[in-house]
Amino acid sequence: MEMPIVNQCDVEDCAYNRDSACHALAITVGDTRHPHCDTFFTASAKGGDPSATGRVGACKVSDCRHNTDYECRAPGIAVGYHQSDIDCLTYAPA
Repeated sequence: MEMPIVNQCDVEDCAYNRDSACHALAITVGDTRHPHCDTFFTASAKGGDPSATGRVGACKVSDCRHNTDYECRAPGIAVGYHQSDIDCLTYAPA
């Protein structure tokens, strides 16, 4: 199985975000209640691998139609703001 790519991240203040792209090797989505990007954090310096594009390593939102056994099966996702939360915007209820 290939891990889905993070096609876009609109959360510029995330430590892994550079030019609207995620550079974490893998992110985790969900806190079981909603599709929050659990990998999000802020820091004074940018992190991750600038030559890599982030991927979805795990998803804890079991009621998403893209989730099978806590693995995301979407071809790719977008991360951004849903109100004040930083969420997977590709989330779709099952």
